[in-house]
Amino acid sequence: VRYAHSGGSKGRHMGLVAEFDIDCEALPLVGVASAVPASTLTLTMQFNHGNRPMFLVTAQDSSRETIEHALTEAYDVAAWTLIGQAGDTRRYQVVPALSFEEQLGDHIDDLAGLEALATADAIIERIEVLPGGWRQSGWFADREAFSEFSSFWQENAGFHLQRLTLDGESEPPGDGLTDRQREAMRIAYEMGYFDIPRRASLEDVAAELDISPSSVSERLRRAQTQLIEETVATTWPPLPT
Repeated sequence: VRYAHSGGSKGRHMGLVAEFDIDCEALPLVGVASAVPASTLTLTMQFNHGNRPMFLVTAQDSSRETIEHALTEAYDVAAWTLIGQAGDTRRYQVVPALSFEEQLGDHIDDLAGLEALATADAIIERIEVLPGGWRQSGWFADREAFSEFSSFWQENAGFHLQRLTLDGESEPPGDGLTDRQREAMRIAYEMGYFDIPRRASLEDVAAELDISPSSVSERLRRAQTQLIEETVATTWPPLPT
């Protein structure tokens, strides 16, 4: 099953850009995200490994010991390899212990429907692993293709739409920051939060934005992850053959 497939619609224009949450604790690596809630985890899949595609997992904002302990203890991880590091960001190749059918079979009744999503006119560009499920961003050919995807998850798990726009109305996922992320980064920078030594605390930035310090922290982490993926992450060394 090529869940959250990354192909299809070759040569066709993608009409909708969507970002949404899938609430399903049985999804791969959700247990790892739960064990390291302060970390930001994103993954991509290598579909040339049969029905157990390997994952490339990028972890930010967690110690090496913490994230690697979580990977070792995860029931759905057979093995992992550290393949790159840039500051506090690490990239791992993860071998799953279960096929998607084995992992999701007890939680999703319509496995045939899950497999059918692999033929939908959609390209999933980004998967962030959350403690309760996955957050995905991608392109859909039209509303019918998006409805097929969203209807499946509404019926089989939890589905929460974060953003849905026509392609061209806003930057596609993975190509830039959200307005709130950009504002938080700008304010933090102007106040000296990123200076060495810092001239402003997280609480100072939160007061300026009129939100909680925890919300500022999350917003800045997501923005930093986005920037890393568009710059540093594109220069990771090639995977071992």
